[in-house]
Amino acid sequence: MAVSSVQIIGTGQLLELQRKLRAAGHENIRSSMQRRIRRAAEPLRDDLQNTIRGMPITSRGRAAGKRGGPSPTTRPLRASIAAAIRISVRTSGTPGARVWVDKGLLPRDIPMGVLKQLNDKGFVRHPVFNNRSRWARQDGTALWWDKTVRTHTPRMTAEVAHVVDDVRRRLE
Repeated sequence: MAVSSVQIIGTGQLLELQRKLRAAGHENIRSSMQRRIRRAAEPLRDDLQNTIRGMPITSRGRAAGKRGGPSPTTRPLRASIAAAIRISVRTSGTPGARVWVDKGLLPRDIPMGVLKQLNDKGFVRHPVFNNRSRWARQDGTALWWDKTVRTHTPRMTAEVAHVVDDVRRRLE
């Protein structure tokens, strides 16, 4: 599963329901459905943010006699990633809820590859102060995104199915 996006969709049911809503002209039902689907995805977003904020990231530190200095980034890595996790809900096109990392909200010095590497391999390897002849490795927790999503998927799928059934009943 990609770190940048998670989608919970019931394409057939949601597409059919969207067509009926559009034909019936029930704007308040559609906005209520979007709000309820967003609420179903919020615990996942919150848990992803808490997981990355609480993840221990360690490094070997610098050896005796080696130079060090302040971090060149303006914000810490974990807080930056947590702040960039977003939710979007669509009821047209490919309807459903999507939890994703908005790379536009990440600082320029944290590319999406860092997130993928941290999730897939459990560590980040980067040049020290952009010096490509010196590299550092920081260890985190592998598959942090995937494990969190896996725990929330059954609950979210059930909640979205419940919302779809409620809306279908209101339309009939």
